[in-house]
Amino acid sequence: MDTKWRNRLIIIGWFVLFAFGVSGVISALINENDYYQRNYFKTSQFQSELENLTKYIQAFDINGQSKEEMKKAITVSKEEIQNKRDELGDLTELISDIELQYQSRIDAAKANENDKIADIYIKERDQKIDELTKNLETDENIQKSIIEEKEKNIDEYFKELESYRQEYENYQEAFVYYLKNTETGQIYTNLSTKNTKSVDQSINNETMYYIQSYPTRENGYLVFNEGPVVNGSENLSDLLQTNSNDRYEGKIGVSKNTPVTNMIMQNYHNYDNQRIFYWIYTLAGILALAGSGIIGKRIAVIEKIAPSKWQSKYNNIPFDIALILQGISVITSMALIDSTSYIYFNIHADDIVINLVFLTIIIGLTLVQAIYLYNRLKTIRSDKIVWQKTIIGRVLRNIRYFFASIINVFRNAFLNRRVGTQVFLLLTIVFFFGLLTALIFIDEDFLALYIPAILIIGVPLFILIIKRTGYFNQILLNASALAKGEFKPDLTIIGRSVFAKLAEDINQMKHGVKQSQNAQAKSERLKTELITNVSHDLRTPLTSIITYSDLLKNPELTEDERNAYIEIIDRKSKRLKVLIDDLFEASKMASGAIELTKEKVDIVQLLQQSLAEYNETMEASQVQFRVSNPDHPVYAFVDGQKLWRVFDNIIGNIAKYSLANTRAYIHVQKENHQVRITFKNVSKYELSENIDELFERFKRGDESRHTEGSGLGLAIAKSIIDLHEGTLDIDVDGDLFKVTVILSIIDN
Repeated sequence: MDTKWRNRLIIIGWFVLFAFGVSGVISALINENDYYQRNYFKTSQFQSELENLTKYIQAFDINGQSKEEMKKAITVSKEEIQNKRDELGDLTELISDIELQYQSRIDAAKANENDKIADIYIKERDQKIDELTKNLETDENIQKSIIEEKEKNIDEYFKELESYRQEYENYQEAFVYYLKNTETGQIYTNLSTKNTKSVDQSINNETMYYIQSYPTRENGYLVFNEGPVVNGSENLSDLLQTNSNDRYEGKIGVSKNTPVTNMIMQNYHNYDNQRIFYWIYTLAGILALAGSGIIGKRIAVIEKIAPSKWQSKYNNIPFDIALILQGISVITSMALIDSTSYIYFNIHADDIVINLVFLTIIIGLTLVQAIYLYNRLKTIRSDKIVWQKTIIGRVLRNIRYFFASIINVFRNAFLNRRVGTQVFLLLTIVFFFGLLTALIFIDEDFLALYIPAILIIGVPLFILIIKRTGYFNQILLNASALAKGEFKPDLTIIGRSVFAKLAEDINQMKHGVKQSQNAQAKSERLKTELITNVSHDLRTPLTSIITYSDLLKNPELTEDERNAYIEIIDRKSKRLKVLIDDLFEASKMASGAIELTKEKVDIVQLLQQSLAEYNETMEASQVQFRVSNPDHPVYAFVDGQKLWRVFDNIIGNIAKYSLANTRAYIHVQKENHQVRITFKNVSKYELSENIDELFERFKRGDESRHTEGSGLGLAIAKSIIDLHEGTLDIDVDGDLFKVTVILSIIDN
């Protein structure tokens, strides 16, 4: 515990030493111009006192006219009279302003039946009007008014000048001056004699602490370029005797007979003590700063006063706020150093300790911030987020977002230019009528413009807005009903406005919703049929397998019966395998999980191979096949195995489901860059009018499901053709069933 407190005391002592050192060095730099001088009379402070003296000499001696003399010297030029007229303005307007000013008071008095007060206001009004009329009627009255103003300015000038007299007399206790105008020869002095020889006897090195002779080597003659000490004297520049071009020669000195209590002598005697203290304070500050540097290096003071664990928390402060805080600390430190140096040099010992404590705290805060800020600046180039988190950055970003949102609002307003233009014109017209209404209260003549505008523009526009509002309400009601699933009659399309386009879109949306609902209902029905058909088709062979398997368990069966049962089980198993394989293949086709192995294939030859597979079936059937195809090969880039499956399925369906004693036609035709393969046959089953349902899973032309097909053939075939980016279409005309396959081919 003792070690911890000792470390804290060392840190506090280091802060005090560092603050004192910084204060001493900076104070030395601030006050070097004064305390480098050998005596007080060469300091800037004394030069300022000397300048004040010359101003007082100018005001009290050189411009030493009496109030009466200045008033007698007043003149008024024609230009001043004209300027006064311009300042007062037009007589008619001024009289009108006075009448308006009093009219409300007179009316209020009469309303209260107070005739005496009303008469007083009337009399006062008439008197002001008479005075104003007289003043503006002749140049003499205006001249008189100007003279009165100048006399008033003179009175104020002398009143203010008198307030400086005591200070001037204090200067005269210390200073002796003898000045001569080089142009006029006029002498101004506070000596009892104006003789040049007597002046040399009075103002010399034996009788004076300091002598300033004019002309000087640096500035030459004394010239009163600056204005007199009295504010507002520029209004009397034509009456004052000072000429800015006049030059003065002579001497100004500080007498050795000056009382010790005089301010100049107090500053003179204090300067030596302050100068000695300045050098002591400066050297002590340098030693303290050097000592703090040595001690700080030994005890690693930077790590102790600015631990790295606080760096992350300091970095959370927005960067610009951190800079502002650092700036405030530096400015406060400089102000305290300046005030502290003033206290030190004036040796106010009772305030030194208090100021040193405050100075230590402020400089300590400044130093700690500077360390953390320096560490932060080293990484700021790579940390772009720092700039984004600054307050200025956020403000600029918000301003940018604000203007971007305004621009976006206007852009959105004109997404439909017709609507944006109509709204803009409407708002412009409304603004115009609002402005016109306001102008009516200013001037009733605007009624002549307002009434026709209302009749020609306002009323038709009002009726149009009411009609459009009603139409819009109908659209809202229809849209609301559509959102609830209710289908109201179609909206009437009126005109070509944006509301008409909106009504048309809502009508189309309603029909689209109806179609979607019908499609959804159809999908639900087909799903139900799918489940039913899959269950039926899979259960039928499976039931046969289970039944004949149980029969095989009977030991009394004959060998012929046993072989017959095994044959049935084998046939039903193959049937079940076909159903399951087709089901998985259809699922893979629908999901797109199948890959094609494409190669150059002759479509005509592939079709002939497919027909050859069904040669025995076609001969056994009572259907006559008629095939027509080109004599030359027709090549396409396809998966031959998958395309053979398509042909096999379609030809198999023709063989199974064609009406007996009918003909089936297969036609291959080359068209541009495509090949069209057409299959036609007469179905022995009545076909559904909905052709699309024939492509559904487990959908058959035989609704009774007595045939051996899986019901997946056409669905698989269409999926294969779709993967080849071709088309497979079905047409039904009564019992005539037509399948058309179109594929892209390769030019020979």
